[in-house]
Amino acid sequence: MPSSGSSYRLGAALLQSLAQEMNALAEQASALLSTPPESLSLDADIVAQIARRNVPRWHFAMLNDIERNDGLVAALERGIPAGATVLDIGSGSGLLAMAAARAGASKVITCEMNPLLAEIARNVIDAHGLSDVITVFGKPSTELDAERDLGGRVDVLVSEIVDCGLIGEGLLPSVRHAREHLLAPDGIMLPSAARLRGRLVSSEAVLKLNQVTTAGGFDVSLMNTVATRGHFPVRLDTWPHRFLSEAAPVLEFDLARDALEPGERTLTLPATADGEAQALVVWFELDMGNGVVLSNPPDNPGSHWMQGWVPLEKPVPTKAGETVSLRLRWSDFTLRLSL
Repeated sequence: MPSSGSSYRLGAALLQSLAQEMNALAEQASALLSTPPESLSLDADIVAQIARRNVPRWHFAMLNDIERNDGLVAALERGIPAGATVLDIGSGSGLLAMAAARAGASKVITCEMNPLLAEIARNVIDAHGLSDVITVFGKPSTELDAERDLGGRVDVLVSEIVDCGLIGEGLLPSVRHAREHLLAPDGIMLPSAARLRGRLVSSEAVLKLNQVTTAGGFDVSLMNTVATRGHFPVRLDTWPHRFLSEAAPVLEFDLARDALEPGERTLTLPATADGEAQALVVWFELDMGNGVVLSNPPDNPGSHWMQGWVPLEKPVPTKAGETVSLRLRWSDFTLRLSL
């Protein structure tokens, strides 16, 4: 356990790391501003540096996920009434906005908080001749004004902004705000509901992705100070593991009616094997309506979404036939477990 003095120095080091990150961004901004516009291209070094820093690689896996793409397109085609106005949160490449337009929407507004992605989406949409139907805003949905930006509340809200543990991309606060300020009272929500399921699991291999004791004969366990406390992505079937419980409901949200606020609950899970649980592995079920459900369970390797590994503060012994009680807490972005 770090002393008070070392904790103070750790805080100072965190601020220093943040300052270095900000300085690096400032240097890139300066280099970009000093580059003549006619010299800028996708091959320019400065553009490549900024893209690496600002556009996560998972966008490519996501866009190549056929199950996800086909499911979303089908959900929009079945769920968007002809002539409806649509708000799509999280433009990305512009895929869902274009699918909404093709499904018969009269007007689509899409927002993307990453300015670089927003500009790419504009170019993709323009290349498909849909700029007269689709408007792209380069800002978060929470900064949109219904009258100023949307021309009034919209008929349909599309919000496929989920990570391996459902909430990590800001689904809850985004839908909470949009429902109150941007969607018509009788508006349609796609998705309309979301669920988390999970199983107790033991895996020394995955545990070592986020924890250390010794290395080269030295105690380096203070590295655990910066270990991830909340959920993080793991492709479970690529690591040796052992399930210690059956799949069970973890969380459920009615996106149209529930408060969608941070909270906590007790999970009571019947153990199916003797062992030592190190985490709860979770996956979501996203109900897009009209029979379309997107999910990322461990036995679906075709999904680009990995599973969420929610680490326990310390391992919990399990005995077949007995129950394990855990406290699950969720914020707007993170799942955490305690005893």
